[in-house]
Amino acid sequence: MNPFDVIKQRMQLAGTGYRNIIDCASKVLRHEGLRAFYVSYPTTLMMNMPFQSIQFGCYDLFRRSLNPTGSYSPVTHVFAGGMAGAVAAALTTPIDCCKTLLQTRGASADLEVRAASSMATAARIIYKQQGLNGFTRGMKPRVIANFPATAISWTTYEYFKWVISRRDAKRHF
Repeated sequence: MNPFDVIKQRMQLAGTGYRNIIDCASKVLRHEGLRAFYVSYPTTLMMNMPFQSIQFGCYDLFRRSLNPTGSYSPVTHVFAGGMAGAVAAALTTPIDCCKTLLQTRGASADLEVRAASSMATAARIIYKQQGLNGFTRGMKPRVIANFPATAISWTTYEYFKWVISRRDAKRHF
């Protein structure tokens, strides 16, 4: 998915002039090489692992707090899932900022940004240019986007878990 994320990030930049996905991908490949699609891969892993860990832990905490009986409750699953995703998104935004810098570096006029090749380098650049606030840029839209996505995921998971458990219970009788 990393190459697609790079293309998405590049196409979201103002003034890049890409006509479509193919145009963007071919220009990035031609001007920056295959490495441009994967320079952010280690950072993406460093973001996704804590994101998932935080999301799972928070979901379980919120679900048990909102519904101590553990009964099937779509409202609980929507809210707990959404809040878990929101918390995970907020806490991993600093890593996402580093990932985005790496994914969009080729479109930058800043030579220091263009030369960035690791999460550590990206973090130094962000801090140098924007201070600590640079690590929270885009947090609100990221939280807002993750709330419904994780709410839907957890609700779907819990629904199918409930359906399967009911089916299995009927087989035992």
